Amino acid sequence: MTEPRRRKPFAALQRLAQLATPAVEAVQERCDLCSEPIPLAHRHLLEVSARQVQCACRACSLLFDQVAASRGKYRLIPERCLSLEDFQISDAQWESLQIPVGMAFFCYSTPAQRIVACYPSPMGATEALLELRTWGELEESNPMLKALQHDVEALLVNRARGGRQYFVVPIDECYKLVGIIRIHWKGLGGGPVVWQEIGHFFAALKERSQAMRRQDCAPAHLEKNEAAGEEQWQSSAT
Repeated sequence: MTEPRRRKPFAALQRLAQLATPAVEAVQERCDLCSEPIPLAHRHLLEVSARQVQCACRACSLLFDQVAASRGKYRLIPERCLSLEDFQISDAQWESLQIPVGMAFFCYSTPAQRIVACYPSPMGATEALLELRTWGELEESNPMLKALQHDVEALLVNRARGGRQYFVVPIDECYKLVGIIRIHWKGLGGGPVVWQEIGHFFAALKERSQAMRRQDCAPAHLEKNEAAGEEQWQSSAT
């Protein structure tokens, strides 16, 4: 299979942001792997080593539904969105995570072999230092975190402007938020437009998310997901 077409830096963020901003007229999209035309609403792949989101036609998304199809180089990004209604995190724990802004996403990175924390900024997604002890505490208090799919699912946190929202989302949703902020941010504080767009993004995410509480996380279900995640990691590492 030929290598996917390479786009200009931040082009993927702009395309993802279009999905959250219907008023923006989108150009004809094409699959990044085979160049077939695709509709605006389509599936995405993650190029794991580069953490780069790739647009995929239906045929390519079906092909890469199995990790073994590319030996872990590409992963099909899932579609489930969960709203964690009783997520437990104290202000002290949040501060210990050393996130300088009120929004962040956390995902297990196979190349790094650890949880990676990133926050959206006008320059794109910025990686932050992560206090691993605090993350371990959060996993114990919130069992759903143990079932995140490696590389392609993330905990998305919104504590900006007094918010307290926590979601399990596909990783492309996180980069969609990054794209919105990069495109609309003005001046030092961002300006009213970017905060309006951020509000629209989280409102839409909340509306289509399935509500989940900690009591819904059955141990057997978590163990099954953890085993699947470990198998996927081993397949991609070989």
